Amino acid sequence: MRVRVNGSFSNLAEVFSGVPQGSVLGPLLFLLFVNDLPSVIKSHIRMFADDTKIWRTIKDGTDSIRLQQDLDNMESWCQELLLKLNPSKYKVMHIGHRVQTGYYVTEEKATRKLDEATEEKDLGVYLTDDLKAALQCTKAASKATSVLRMIKRNFHRIDVEDFRILYKVYVRPLMEYAIQAWSPHMIKDIQLLEKVQQ
Repeated sequence: MRVRVNGSFSNLAEVFSGVPQGSVLGPLLFLLFVNDLPSVIKSHIRMFADDTKIWRTIKDGTDSIRLQQDLDNMESWCQELLLKLNPSKYKVMHIGHRVQTGYYVTEEKATRKLDEATEEKDLGVYLTDDLKAALQCTKAASKATSVLRMIKRNFHRIDVEDFRILYKVYVRPLMEYAIQAWSPHMIKDIQLLEKVQQ
C-alpha cells in the first residue's frame, strides 16, 4: 500500500492484515474478513461493524467455563488473522443473575480480568443490568430539554408552526430514537418524557 497526498506518493509498505479505512470497499472487505467469527463461538453472538457481543445464559459454573472458552477462541481466531483487539473496551454485564463469575483476556502476554458494568451505551441506547428504561428516559429527556432551551435562546419570536417544525426536527427524534427497544412502561419514566413534550 501507499498513500497519495497532492500528487505525491509515500513509499510502498506491505500490509499483512486489515482493510484500508476510508475507502469505498473498506466496510465490505471488513465484513468479509470477520464473517466467519460466529463459527468459532458456541455462545450467542451479534456483530455490527466492528462491535461484537457474546452472551450466554449462566446457570452454573459449566456455562461460565463455556463462555470463557468462547473468549479464548475469539482471541485465537484474531491472532490467526492478525487482528488486534482492544481488551480495555471489553465489558461484562450480568443480567438477572448473581452467579460469581470472572472472565479473562490476554493483553500483551498478561492475563487481565474483564471489568463488570452495570450500564452500557450500545448504538445510542443505554442498557442496564436490570433491563429497565429509566436511564435511557433520563438521558433522552435531558438531551431534549437541552435542545428546547437552545431553541428558546436563539428564537425570540417564534410562531406555533415554526416551533412545530423545530420540535419535529430537533427534539422529537431524541425522544423516539430506538423506542421500540426501550419503550418505557414505568409511570415515572413516562411522566419524565411527557414533561418534555408538554
